[in-house]
Amino acid sequence: MFKKILIANRGEIAVRVIRACRELGITSVAVFSDVDRASLHVRKADEAYHIGPPAAAESYLNFSKILGVAQLSGADAIHPGYGFLAENAKFAEACAEAGVKFIGPTSASMEMMGSKTRARQEMEKAGVPLVPGTARGLESAEQAEEVAARIGYPVMLKAAAGGGGKGMRLVHTREQLKSALEGAQSEALRSFGDGEVYIEKAIVNPRHIEMQVLADEHGNTVYLGERECSIQRRHQKVLEESPSPIVGPDMRRRMGEVAVRVAKAAKYTNAGTVEFLVDQEKSFYFLEMNTRLQVEHPVTELITGLDLVHLQIRIASGEKLPFTQEEVRIRGHAIECRIYAEDPDNNYFPSPGTITLLLAPSGPGIRRDSGMYEGWTVPVDYDPLLAKLIGYGTDRSQAISRLVRALNEYFVGGIKTNISLFRRILGDADFLAGRLDTGYLDRLLKTKLPEAKGEDAEVAAIAAGLFAVLEPAPAVAGGGCSVNGASGAMNGSAASGWRKAARTEALR
Repeated sequence: MFKKILIANRGEIAVRVIRACRELGITSVAVFSDVDRASLHVRKADEAYHIGPPAAAESYLNFSKILGVAQLSGADAIHPGYGFLAENAKFAEACAEAGVKFIGPTSASMEMMGSKTRARQEMEKAGVPLVPGTARGLESAEQAEEVAARIGYPVMLKAAAGGGGKGMRLVHTREQLKSALEGAQSEALRSFGDGEVYIEKAIVNPRHIEMQVLADEHGNTVYLGERECSIQRRHQKVLEESPSPIVGPDMRRRMGEVAVRVAKAAKYTNAGTVEFLVDQEKSFYFLEMNTRLQVEHPVTELITGLDLVHLQIRIASGEKLPFTQEEVRIRGHAIECRIYAEDPDNNYFPSPGTITLLLAPSGPGIRRDSGMYEGWTVPVDYDPLLAKLIGYGTDRSQAISRLVRALNEYFVGGIKTNISLFRRILGDADFLAGRLDTGYLDRLLKTKLPEAKGEDAEVAAIAAGLFAVLEPAPAVAGGGCSVNGASGAMNGSAASGWRKAARTEALR
């Protein structure tokens, strides 16, 4: 087992990995940029090292600085989390050259699956079901028109090196194709430094379902069940759940076996996710493989009882998987909400700033993976993901009710968040019935919100009153105290906890 692990990331995922290290008796090393000096992952880690200015290219994406810290601190492994360097084959190779274990797949596997066109070519050889289309980049608009005429409109243009919806265009007619191709190629080049774009048949109202796989370095590969990821905004996942409302035991087995075949074809090791598009007849098609830990991994952990980060670390240290496929059991239901610092009333524009008040949910069946705390300033420089709120229950209905209760307990003051969006989703009839596809959220957001009335209006009024009452008083000289660096006035000029409680009671 490793003695010291450097976490080449920030925010809630860095905190998640640090906690796993502590449970395994491994010393954790954090890295941070100028604006992250007071971040939670820095406070939680056993050691922390400054790596540069806020720009990711000069800090979290800088190979030499991160490997320099690994050498300086004596770390014998690096966990990349997700994002930043997590799927960077060159970084994985640089780790190997530096004698530091990269906790993830090999650079060769990453390169194969990192290019969607190359992955399609390899999956064709492995007999994996693919959406009809090209396995190589388009060379001209004429070629695109020829392929589109053969497979039929609508078609989807996708960046070979892409992700997150960049370099992606949905095309309904031949007249739209040429300009859409030029736009996709241009965006792909800007976003990924690679303008290669391929074409495939657009599946109408598909579901996006992914399968978690684990593979050790001794040839053992298993699947751990699926995750429903159809609730997306601008091709970015917003809410995930497991199991999927439409996947039964037979479909799960067939999807899992294909996912294992994909992993073996790529000679894959460690944790990975195979993504599928599922049509209205429940036929599924390979989409891509994410060669890292996923943001939504907690839902799989809750329904299987496994700790994926522990297993990542153990696999990377050379251990065999401690269970077989037959021993994997799925119990209950889990749903995850991604809590972002963004303003739902302003087209979900990022909302950086200082968190002046934080009321965190808890109770039965609730898990919260968070990178924030009261008094912390959310920077504008990085992805606005603050936390993940996960509800678990014996079935989907209980998971939903627990999550609704937790969302009603959740309050983040000083900035805007998308918490209200999840209350809306979880109360929607189509969501409750499991009628989902990748266009679900766009349709929901186009519908007008009903005016608050009755109990809802009362809850809103109480929340507004609580915010006014509990808003921290201005700092005053003298009499202050500081706990773990977070200061709060504790003198006669500031409202005491007793006075706040009295005012809160007066609101009832």
